[in-house]
Amino acid sequence: MKKIDESKLEFIKSILENLDYGALHITVHDGEITQIDTTEKKRFTLTKKTVKTK
Repeated sequence: MKKIDESKLEFIKSILENLDYGALHITVHDGEITQIDTTEKKRFTLTKKTVKTK
């Protein structure tokens, strides 16, 4: 395993600290981090409408 660049680790750490819900995907080629993708989820609660009956 190759030594990971400190700036890449700091970047990953910053993403994780600011991600409430979602995913972090790290792509590695030949032992080197080449790409980092994040998907952030934001969910909203549904409010049910009440139906008035006569």
